[in-house]
Amino acid sequence: MTALSVSTSSAASLRADALVIGVAKGPKGLVVAAGAEAVVEAFEGKLAEVLTTLGATGAEGEAVKLPAPAGLKAPLVLAVGLGEAVDGAYDAEALRKAAGVAARTLAGSKKAALALPVVSAEDVEAVALGGLLGSYSFGTYKGEVAKAPVVELVVLTDRKGSKDAKAAVERAAAIGEEMNRARDLINTAPNDLNPKSFAAIAQAAGKEHGLKVEVLDEKALAKGGFGGILGVGVGSANPPRLVKVAYTHPKAKATLAFVGKGITYDSGGISLKPAGHNETMKCDMSGAAAVFAAVVAAKRLGLQVNVTAWLALAENMPSGSATRPGDVLRMYGGKTVEVLNTDAEGRLVLADAIVRAGEEQPDVIVDVATLTGAMVLALGNRTFGVMANDDALRTKLHETASAVGEASWPMPLPADLRKGMVESTVADLANMGERMGGGLVAGLFLQEFVAEGIDWAHLDIAGPAFNEGGPSGYTPKGGTASAVRTLVRFAEDTAAGK
Repeated sequence: MTALSVSTSSAASLRADALVIGVAKGPKGLVVAAGAEAVVEAFEGKLAEVLTTLGATGAEGEAVKLPAPAGLKAPLVLAVGLGEAVDGAYDAEALRKAAGVAARTLAGSKKAALALPVVSAEDVEAVALGGLLGSYSFGTYKGEVAKAPVVELVVLTDRKGSKDAKAAVERAAAIGEEMNRARDLINTAPNDLNPKSFAAIAQAAGKEHGLKVEVLDEKALAKGGFGGILGVGVGSANPPRLVKVAYTHPKAKATLAFVGKGITYDSGGISLKPAGHNETMKCDMSGAAAVFAAVVAAKRLGLQVNVTAWLALAENMPSGSATRPGDVLRMYGGKTVEVLNTDAEGRLVLADAIVRAGEEQPDVIVDVATLTGAMVLALGNRTFGVMANDDALRTKLHETASAVGEASWPMPLPADLRKGMVESTVADLANMGERMGGGLVAGLFLQEFVAEGIDWAHLDIAGPAFNEGGPSGYTPKGGTASAVRTLVRFAEDTAAGK
């Protein structure tokens, strides 16, 4: 994994394989961003002119390589675009994306120095995190990898605030490494990642980081009455699991529960998905990966808040023992659900886990799931939906996501859509309702299982959880670890009483 460090050395004197600088779109053409002063001097003040001649515009996503002139220890200069320059300032997301582009472009290098415009510890963290996420590569199944990730990224900063800069890099490493762990889980083939092996990974991480991990296997789930998780997993040769990963802090004044949908492979069950919709269904456990990563990151950061992840793990397969459309499941907590579509399985495993999480009386429950194709139709591939039983909580999570660079949008829970779902003639609820507004119907279903008095939110990450297109910024092709940063910042803010 790529190592991160911070240095107060000048850009001219640091020995590295490449020196990364930022360029932007200015009102009169290309602008070289702060941090590259030594490079501008080495080019005798003509760096912007040279880059313009080579076609650089400063747009986000651009990366232009130049041989370094005399006066620089690094043999290569890489100019990455920051987008529009606004009074010489660049927001954290622009810095993250630029650093991600640089790390991806410099794959195969041993050491790269990032001389991007950082004026605060937050900027340093953005550069470090973007670089670490951009360097991500999943090569588990490849016999030969074309270019290994860059070995070390050094963030350059001045001596003023260097202590804060070091702490910012360490924080970026904790979050970035756990996000990359989540990406690995999402990208792992479903013949290798099933509920049992996922649970074992959680247990190993718990042992490594001092987290309390409890695993309920199929026998314990049956004894406990977890009809939703069992109903989804009963058709598979790989039985389901419910995993609890708990982090506690002695000075915590609040407790959060993060619940993740962990369908390690989703065929749709008896309601089989059509051809062309199965190939990426290994990613249907992205919610569980996200909440798992968030709790480990909270522990590594030492946040003064109690956080528990609940991983609802099952494999949804068709077989002679699989749940059928028309079956009725008795959920954990006693409610009954008529299964009208076995491909609406995520809400079933989440419902059991939400009830179980509520028994511990957390202050807030947040569930995360690749839950509905309807949310992708509504918001596209890069934005997740936020629903909640409390308007302030929904707004808080939406604003938190924006603050960390994750696209989200607040969505309603219209009472009129509940009607079709509760009109089952044989059970308390049906797992389907009206077709239109399906993402909202799924949220309303989950709300039925939230204990009275507990604030709850639902993040439907079906769009951004898995990138089927090409890489961009710090986002790779494949698993993205969507929502991890939002959950970690939410936990930080809760610890701070915000």
